Amino acid sequence: MLSSSPRPAETSALPPPTPGWRDRLAACLWPAVMLLGLGLLLALAARNVSANLAAAGMEIDFSFLWLEAGFDVSESLIAYSPRDTYARVLLVGILNTLLAAAVVLVLASGLGLVVGVAMTSSNWLVRTLAHGYVELLRNLPKLLILIALYVMMVRYLPHVRSAWTGPFGAMLSNRGLFLPWPVIEHGGRLLTLASGLWLAGWVLWARLARRRQDRTGQRHPVALPAIAIGALLMVVLALLGVVRIGWSVPELKGFNVAGGMSLSLQFTALVVALAVYHGGQIGAIVRGGIIATSPGQREAAQALGLDWFKTMRLIVLPQALRVITPPLGNQYSNLLKNTSIALAVGYSDLLSVVSTSVNQTFRPIELMMLVAGFFLIVNMLISALVNWFSHAYRLKGR
Repeated sequence: MLSSSPRPAETSALPPPTPGWRDRLAACLWPAVMLLGLGLLLALAARNVSANLAAAGMEIDFSFLWLEAGFDVSESLIAYSPRDTYARVLLVGILNTLLAAAVVLVLASGLGLVVGVAMTSSNWLVRTLAHGYVELLRNLPKLLILIALYVMMVRYLPHVRSAWTGPFGAMLSNRGLFLPWPVIEHGGRLLTLASGLWLAGWVLWARLARRRQDRTGQRHPVALPAIAIGALLMVVLALLGVVRIGWSVPELKGFNVAGGMSLSLQFTALVVALAVYHGGQIGAIVRGGIIATSPGQREAAQALGLDWFKTMRLIVLPQALRVITPPLGNQYSNLLKNTSIALAVGYSDLLSVVSTSVNQTFRPIELMMLVAGFFLIVNMLISALVNWFSHAYRLKGR
C-alpha cells in the first residue's frame, strides 16, 4: 500500500484583526503627548526670550520692515533701490535664493542622472571615471568648491573687452556670463494665456495617453505632438501679428556688455559649484536605484530586441524612480539650504540680505524667525511634493 506524504494544509489569507479601543487610544495618545511636550518647550523658549528682551528694554517688533533699507544688493529680479523698505529687500533675497535653487536643482538632477547611469555602465573607463567623480565631489566641502571656482573665474577669465565668445553670441568674461535672450515686444498677456492653455493641453493629452496605454497596451507619443503643436501655435500668433518676439544678443558697448541676459560671476560660481557637488550626491542615489531593479528585466528587454537606451528609458529608470524619490527629496531640501554659502562670494541671497539687515536694525530674532519660516515652508512644500509623487507612482496591488 502506497503511503502518500501529508500535504501541508493550505492556509487562506485571513483579514487583519480589527484594532480595539485600547489600540486606537494608544495610537492617538503618543502623538498627542509628543505634540504637547513640543508645545511646552516652545512656550518655555518664547517666555525666556521675552523675559530677556524685557530686561534689556526691547521687545519683538516687526515694524522695522517698513523702514528704508538704505543699502544696495548685487543683483535683483525685481526693481529695487536703497530707498525701498526692508520688506522689499527681503523679497529680493528670497527671489534670488529661489532662482539659484531652481537652476541648481535642474542642473544637478541632469548631471546626477548621467553620472548615476555611467556608474552602472559595462564600460570600465566610463564606470571608473563616474565613480572617481562621485567619490571626489562627495568628500570635498561645498564651500571649498565654491571659493576655488570663484577665484579661478576672477583670475583666469579674460577682461570684458577680450571676452570669450560662444554660439549665438554668448560671451564669458570676468564680468559674468552673457547669453542671448528672447524679448517679448508685443502681446505678452496673450502669449501667457496661450502658453497656459498649451501646457494644460499637454498635461491632459499625457493623462489620456497613459490611460489608453494601461487599457490597451498601445503606447502613443506625448512629447513630440505637444512640441509640434506649441511650435505651430507660436508661428500662427507671429503671422497674425498679435505676438511679436525679438531676440536680444549681447554686444560690447564701451567698457561693458549690453543686451541679452547677464549672469553675474557670483551667481555663475554658486550655481556651478552646487550643481557639481549635488550632482555627485544624486549620481550615487541614481546608481542605487538602478541596482535595486531586477537584472532579469534588463535581460528580458535585451532578449526582446530593445537597445540599451530604450531599456533604460522604458524599464529600468521608471522602476528606479520609485526607489530614489525619497532620498531625492532629502537631497533637494539640502540643496535649498546650501544656497546660503552664497554669502562667501557676495551673491545677494536671503542670508546675505538678512546679515546686512541685522547689522543695521539690531533685530536678529525677528529676522531669524523670518528666515526660519521661509526655509520651513519651502522644505515642507518639497516634502509634500515628494510624498505626493511617491503615493501617485507607487506599485498598486490588483
